[in-house]
Amino acid sequence: MASDSNPASEDTFQAPVCRSARYNLAFLAFFGFFVLYSLRVNLSVALVDMVDSNTTAADNRTANECAEHSTPIKVLHNQTGKKYRWDAETQGWILGSFFYGYIITQIPAGYVASRSGGKLLLGFGVLGTSVFTLFTPLAADFGVGALIALRALEGLGEGVTFPAMHAMWSSWAPPLERSKLLSISYAGAQLGTVVSLPLSGIVCFYMNWTYVFYLFGIVGIIWFILWIWLVSDTPETHKTISPYEKEYILSSLRNQLSSQKSVPWVPMLKSLALWAIVVAHFSYNWTFYTLLTLLPTYMKEVLRFNIQENGFLSAVPYLGCWLCMILSGQAADNLRAKWNFSTLCVRRVFSLIGMIGPAVFLVAAGFIGCDYSLAVAFLTTSTTLGGFCSSGFSINHLDVAPSYAGILLGITNTFATIPGMIGPIIARSLTPENTVGEWQTVFCLAAAVNVFGAIFFTLFSKGEVQNWAVRVNPETEGTNK
Repeated sequence: MASDSNPASEDTFQAPVCRSARYNLAFLAFFGFFVLYSLRVNLSVALVDMVDSNTTAADNRTANECAEHSTPIKVLHNQTGKKYRWDAETQGWILGSFFYGYIITQIPAGYVASRSGGKLLLGFGVLGTSVFTLFTPLAADFGVGALIALRALEGLGEGVTFPAMHAMWSSWAPPLERSKLLSISYAGAQLGTVVSLPLSGIVCFYMNWTYVFYLFGIVGIIWFILWIWLVSDTPETHKTISPYEKEYILSSLRNQLSSQKSVPWVPMLKSLALWAIVVAHFSYNWTFYTLLTLLPTYMKEVLRFNIQENGFLSAVPYLGCWLCMILSGQAADNLRAKWNFSTLCVRRVFSLIGMIGPAVFLVAAGFIGCDYSLAVAFLTTSTTLGGFCSSGFSINHLDVAPSYAGILLGITNTFATIPGMIGPIIARSLTPENTVGEWQTVFCLAAAVNVFGAIFFTLFSKGEVQNWAVRVNPETEGTNK
């Protein structure tokens, strides 16, 4: 098994960051995931404006435990967008259909990316999702079945992106820069959520809901053109990378990549290091998806914020998470490179902070009742601390099996998509009356799942390249550490 120590040679001969090809890749990836999450969450905002309010009036229940405290801002609302008579159950199917496509392409994408590179896979994944988004108004006119099918196709397109990106970083990210590079690239997802939630609301309010899909769809197509033009799968094929940077990246990865042609599926699936990431990823996403889909409901029905305040306040926690991801990536790599912390120690500590911390503040948010400012502060702190996980379990795939990082992420993200499918449904079933007590149960359940995942990852995670990930002939060796 490869050593978990940090090679001094990598730090000694580190290539400059300024104008480097690897950081250009990180920033382009950042904007790619910004677009992806904008495309993912815009429907949840636009749907409010697409649905005839009379259809859902009977489905919306406010417990009135918390006093009304918002003063509506009277601004003329553009009402030119077409309205549809979709009840709450139908809306649930429309929003959930994305994940049924998303879960299918995770593992195949990881395998394809590990074989032929992730550039085209990720690029066409974003392009396909963007094009399908442009057709959303047309699909809605055809009927709810067409819209559900279109959202599932968007999920298929987005499903390839994270495994493809992980596969690319296995060739591009020097071990002592992994936290920084990956946290930069994946932080785009959080900022996309931050911008898309209020911006979609503004577009719906002053224009109409169809422009939400046209705007983000066109941005995605523009990004695709830049991605295809400027990015390469590996340092060897990059046209403008400096020889010094190329040698730095290749030498830092020389002892970490596998030369075997076949994927060691059996030892991979028997590896406890993989299942530690699976459990952590599943647990973290339970809280993430529950809040992503239901936080606006909690803000409106329990805390009684009006629609203008709701869009902004629902986005604030993800702004905190974005900042935390960027800063924690810098901190994690500094701890490894300058303070000689082991990779395993950094991954475990950051995962504990990023899972136990949110659990504590999530429970606290449920038990402070109708203190509006404190509730928002606790929910924001909870989501912000989750950003530490970007330098914890989220990139541990690259530590334990760089050559198969895309496949590993495909496996873990397949399991981690399940909370997006069932978490909000369970949360809805636990809050029929939208009382404070019901939401306490939702928050406590999410916190318990988070704590379990943190403990499991701490006990069983690894920080070094596993034997099965570097063997030339895996059949000749039976040990899997």
